[in-house]
Amino acid sequence: MREPTTIRRAAVRIDAATPPGRDRAVDALRALAIGGVVLGHWLVTALVADGGALRAASPLGHMPWLAPVSWVFQTLAVFFMVGGHVATRGLASAHTRARVHGRIHAGVYRTWLAARLKRLFGPVLAVLAVWSVAAAGLLLGGASFVTVHTVVKLALSPMWFLLVFAVLTAATPLLARLSPLWPLAVVLHVDLVRFGLGGPAWLGWVNVLAGWLVPYTLGAAWARGELERARAAWTLLLGGAVTTAVLVGFAGYPASMVGVPGAAVSNLDPPTLAAVTFGLAQCGLALLLRDRLRRVMRRPLAWAAVALVNLSAMTVFLWHQTALMATTALGLLVGRLPGLHTVPDGPAWAALRLLWLPVFALVLAVCWAAFHGFESGGGRRTRRDRRDRDGADRRDRSRVVRTGGRRELVDALRARRD
Repeated sequence: MREPTTIRRAAVRIDAATPPGRDRAVDALRALAIGGVVLGHWLVTALVADGGALRAASPLGHMPWLAPVSWVFQTLAVFFMVGGHVATRGLASAHTRARVHGRIHAGVYRTWLAARLKRLFGPVLAVLAVWSVAAAGLLLGGASFVTVHTVVKLALSPMWFLLVFAVLTAATPLLARLSPLWPLAVVLHVDLVRFGLGGPAWLGWVNVLAGWLVPYTLGAAWARGELERARAAWTLLLGGAVTTAVLVGFAGYPASMVGVPGAAVSNLDPPTLAAVTFGLAQCGLALLLRDRLRRVMRRPLAWAAVALVNLSAMTVFLWHQTALMATTALGLLVGRLPGLHTVPDGPAWAALRLLWLPVFALVLAVCWAAFHGFESGGGRRTRRDRRDRDGADRRDRSRVVRTGGRRELVDALRARRD
């Protein structure tokens, strides 16, 4: 009983040391979005051992009836909505602090943006370094080019998300008042030209920005207080769900909300109108869950788990595919293991893949222990930011002393509250 008691006490300290004004539902939604992406990739990504090489495959290609799995775990729209909400509030808070301290100048935006980009891209350096060495080692060790290309592509695939997110973050001053209807109209017209008028396929890449701009600007509208009523959330949920059903059922869009190797059209690469309207439905559901999540987050154990996930979000996101591939590669030393190296062509594979999830999670924990320092280093504050928050620091230092909480965790929570 000693270990559970220790964990509970630590959770109580984290709960007591968290700034009281923090909206914990925002952190809970971000954690759920990251968890959905990770589990989704682990469930629908297969590396099949074939003739001495590894090739990528997807159970959705062999079992289309598993498409609802992608509806649950393709949660990027919620992440972009939370990102737009947090960025809009954070930039407004940065300007407010500057006015309070008499420092109104253009450097406020540059300082704010530099801190956010450092937080995003700091952990990327470790991923690139490790995979550069790993790719060279695999080639020198005799691995086939097909294998190296497959694993490197999967490992670095999360990078596209960071680039899009960084562009939208940098444009936050321009997007803070933009209605989501404008980028939604762009996505609609792009798909009309591509699929309805036989336009060029490359036009779809316009939706990489426009598609994710829709939930991002929804987050900005949330920060402005425009989505507080339940009616707005219900409109998004029902309108998005019905529109997606019509597009899939009558307009020929794929049922899967993630890419399927070999499919003629992908809803995600680049985003289609169906993916965007489905994201609107997800965002509506997320907004409806806010009050319930706030109540759940009052429980110290639940809040401590969500806080730790948020402080490790980039590490988890960047290394979860590496965890899958490391498990697959090490498993080959034993032999061709079912659910890990076999073709994902039936329910047996799906059942066995569920058994591999704890192993992936364990390897990801090892990656976290090795590389989380890069992410936490990116969240440190500048001297100017420390001076801006001296008063808050003193109050929270006293709270930490009283509760015995960990100073590093509290600093990180405060650094990311905006």
